[in-house]
Amino acid sequence: MAEKFKPKYTRVAQLKTAQDLRNYLSTSNVTLDFDDELITGEASPFKKNITLKSGKKIGNALSILPMEGWDGTADGRPSEFTKRRWENFAISGAKLLWGCEAVAVTHEGRANPRQLVMNEANFSEYENLYKLVIDKHTEKFGSADDLLVGLQLTHSGRFCKPNDNTKFESKILYNHPKLDKKFHLSENHPLMTDDEIDALVEDFVKAAVLAQKAGFHFVDIKHCHGYLGHEFLSAYDREGKYGGSFENRTRFLRNIVEGIKKAAPGLEMGIRLSAIDFVPFKKSATGEGVPDLTPNQAYKYAFGCDDSGINIDLEEPKAFLELAQSLGIQLICITVSSPYYNPHVTRPALFPPSDGYQPPEEPLEGVARMIDVAEGLKKAFPEMVIVGSGYSYLQEWLPNVAHNVLRNGKADFVGFGRMVLSYPTMPDDMLNDRPTQRKLLCRTFSDCTTAPRNGLYSGCFPLDPIYKNHPHAELLKTIKDGI
Repeated sequence: MAEKFKPKYTRVAQLKTAQDLRNYLSTSNVTLDFDDELITGEASPFKKNITLKSGKKIGNALSILPMEGWDGTADGRPSEFTKRRWENFAISGAKLLWGCEAVAVTHEGRANPRQLVMNEANFSEYENLYKLVIDKHTEKFGSADDLLVGLQLTHSGRFCKPNDNTKFESKILYNHPKLDKKFHLSENHPLMTDDEIDALVEDFVKAAVLAQKAGFHFVDIKHCHGYLGHEFLSAYDREGKYGGSFENRTRFLRNIVEGIKKAAPGLEMGIRLSAIDFVPFKKSATGEGVPDLTPNQAYKYAFGCDDSGINIDLEEPKAFLELAQSLGIQLICITVSSPYYNPHVTRPALFPPSDGYQPPEEPLEGVARMIDVAEGLKKAFPEMVIVGSGYSYLQEWLPNVAHNVLRNGKADFVGFGRMVLSYPTMPDDMLNDRPTQRKLLCRTFSDCTTAPRNGLYSGCFPLDPIYKNHPHAELLKTIKDGI
């Protein structure tokens, strides 16, 4: 990969020993616990299983996070690339497949013209996808009885691009002074009406019914990364029944849950939640990211933060989990913020995506933040099943940090995101005490983000031969050379 700058921070690959890592964390003022030695065999924290209140058993403590590929068909069906990715999830060794992929509940709610869509016309495709996952998992591991497979349901809100990779067709809940400007929305861009939101609730319910019919064990009602479900949580300025008070800002969730309980009884539900949301960052004159605020300016739209926009305050996230628990939801996947307006917070990386900026902090600080937020929520809600995110940047040290997290009950599951695009069987290697295959490790070059930002497929172009040899690889190189 051609580098446009010399990284400010040490590459993880250069931290060869536990003492190297410990010394680097100390000099970088990053508090990140890890275990030097890993417990092997059946006593491994990786092998701990969990039984949900519904009675469904999940066979280990490793999870695959939703990995969208921007590679479906124009009408929202999975392509061969999609099926290959889901097959990789199935043989990964993880026993919790969290949503597998973001699936839009309407055409208008798609994040790109190739996002999957759940509807009656496409229903048989999802039956086949579910069967593919079960069959491939059973073929490799002998049984899928302890495998939990979900489908992530979404509407992309202000980041909708249903018809053209280059054209936002944003659906927004309120006018956000920073994001409207950043994404070129006018000050009078129309807001979704309460009636439109009511109709969308029904679309989520219909999609959930189809997901249950197709065989999926649960649906994720997506509330993260700046998409519509997440935007409700910061709709402090919105008037009417969906904005202002905490009760109103969570009405969307409550109405969907109520509808699913009536229409799809017995279907488990989960929520992937951006538990904190920093102020948007912008590229400074030096190329590093800085908060998009003037000195002493208050920022009031950061759910899970105070009005500095960067100091964490878990009061409302805890209220959200308390609500989820009262609704009978046990599965919560914790992520943070949005890759659209502060990617270093959501996806710590040494190399930024094409529309990003150089990291303003040691990326390991971002990893530690995500682990700490998940831990704080797990301690507050011990009966909730908490899935953690943000581990890919750890690279060689992912097993050691994950081991410490699980051994100490900081989360119930360690989630694998970008890492499984390059190294889909890393969970299986960890579960079977095999050495890490360093040549397959994701080095967070951000190609899997830069590519879809420019209308290409999302995959591991540096390491996966399918993508490395695809025509999009040459297009991606041209795009990066022009940055």
